Amino acid sequence: MNVKEFQAAVDAIAEAKGISHQAVINALHDALQAAYIRYLKGGNDADVEVTIDEENGYVTIAQVKNVVKDVQDDYLEISPEDAKANAEETLARIQDDMSQLKRNQASQKNDMRHLADLIKVEEKNIKVGGKYRIYCPFETLSKLTTSSIKTVLRQKIAEAGHEVLYEIYKDHIGELVTGTVEAVSPNSVSVNIGKGTTDLYKEDLIGEEDFKPGDPIKVYIEEVQQPKDENGHSPKGAQIKATRSSEGFLKRLFEEEIHEIYDGTVVIKGIARRAGVRSKVAVASVNDDVDPIGACIGPGGSRIQKIVSQLGNAKYKEKIDIIPYSDYTPLYLAESLRPVEVLGVKIIDEHSVPYPTAAVVIDDDQYAVAIGKRGSNAILANKLTGWNIRVYKKSDAEAEGLDYVPLETIQKEAAEFKKNQERAAYAKRSAEEAAARAEETKAAIAPSTPVMPEADESEVEEAVETPVMPAAPEAKPVEEAKPVETPVAPTPEAEQEPVAPVEPLAVKTTKTLDELEKELAESSQSEKKGGRSFHEKGKSKRPHNISEKEVAHAKPEETPANKMPIYSEEELAEIEKEENAEQLDTNGEDESFDDYSDYDDYYDDKK
Repeated sequence: MNVKEFQAAVDAIAEAKGISHQAVINALHDALQAAYIRYLKGGNDADVEVTIDEENGYVTIAQVKNVVKDVQDDYLEISPEDAKANAEETLARIQDDMSQLKRNQASQKNDMRHLADLIKVEEKNIKVGGKYRIYCPFETLSKLTTSSIKTVLRQKIAEAGHEVLYEIYKDHIGELVTGTVEAVSPNSVSVNIGKGTTDLYKEDLIGEEDFKPGDPIKVYIEEVQQPKDENGHSPKGAQIKATRSSEGFLKRLFEEEIHEIYDGTVVIKGIARRAGVRSKVAVASVNDDVDPIGACIGPGGSRIQKIVSQLGNAKYKEKIDIIPYSDYTPLYLAESLRPVEVLGVKIIDEHSVPYPTAAVVIDDDQYAVAIGKRGSNAILANKLTGWNIRVYKKSDAEAEGLDYVPLETIQKEAAEFKKNQERAAYAKRSAEEAAARAEETKAAIAPSTPVMPEADESEVEEAVETPVMPAAPEAKPVEEAKPVETPVAPTPEAEQEPVAPVEPLAVKTTKTLDELEKELAESSQSEKKGGRSFHEKGKSKRPHNISEKEVAHAKPEETPANKMPIYSEEELAEIEKEENAEQLDTNGEDESFDDYSDYDDYYDDKK
């Protein structure tokens, strides 16, 4: 067998059927096996082995039998002697056939040599309890490939295509697919939808629409059958069930053309349809600011007209009624009979079987419209609402004394019903939110034992030895301004010692700024009356001869025991020595005064 030609043929079949190369090989294998079992005419119990060697171009078929001493079923068993005889006979026949082949038949000679080699291996391995393969002669193989194998191969390739179609379209059930019309017959339209083909029958079309080969067409994938059923049988009819007459087809068109439905702002609550005649679509809005009827109809009816234009090319177009959905049943029943204006509704029996029953009253001249063409309007209203609606003329209702609720009252009751629903929904939502907040609060205040990190011993000792600065004393009112001492730079010893940070001193007072300035001014006036200050008496040098006892109040306060010393004892002695040196004149006499009164007398004498 020519390997390249064989592989090219397999690839051509795979591409035409949309299946893989290996799927074609598997189909050929199954077809050869089934054809040879049928050729043996011994039933399906025969063990037939098929080998397809693409790399070398060999195809062999063999019946496998068990080697036994005592043969009970010659269809499944063979004795060693019979196996030996079969091998010798087959080899002799192959040698005879090879001798008759011409030089230009080299490919057939190679196939015969390969088959002879296989038979020699089988002859060598004959033993009781083993297997023996009786290879199909080439002339018999040729008969198989030219007769029954064609039918089986076609069937197996179709099954492989079914598996591929199922894997492709099983996730597209309930979707719109655009295909192309391939063929048209009086009973069906064949549509190519990409990887497969489906047939649309009269009940799947919209009214009397007509198509021609090559026309684009939208179909709704309604069902995709498995490649095989539980018994291993292929599906009957088209594997992909498509339609244009279902409610699903119309719903997908609404989703494509109306973005409020696509994004979920407007919801389709129900659809009742008689394809090609009339459809009713109940819609509701989840947003009070969006009118569901206006969103579906569009400006000037543009949106609904675009949908109707896609509902076939028949002479009479399918009509669509947009129904406002209501949870209040009487109002929903009244709206379902649009375009008729209902006068009133009476609920007869909401528990009747199989459907609850209600009566709807209309004007006498609207009766024909309420029933519709061939009863389509009333039938679709029943299908949409799930109720058995009895349509009464006003005159008949009055004659029978039918006590119905007027439409105005129904509308008011529906508005109150909606408010109650909203209140209940709000109360439920508030209760859920309160429960959620309570759970959050409970979780937040749940006691938990903090885990303190273990402190190192060295850190504990350091914390104990660190000196703690005393708290700053509370500020007191200042009666007299005191000279401010010039800060002295700390000694190296002071810099090395750690100083705890001191919080800023907060001065608290109950007096205003104006009161403080007034007191300061009065204090200045009292000083002027009592005597002249040091600055008022001149700028002479400080008088001398002031004793240590008299100036004791001017010495800095002794450092409390619990405060850190500012100067060391050596520094204090040095400072005292310098001050004493300044107080002595060149003759070594003390120039200090006993008190401030002596200083005043001295100042007066100098005048």
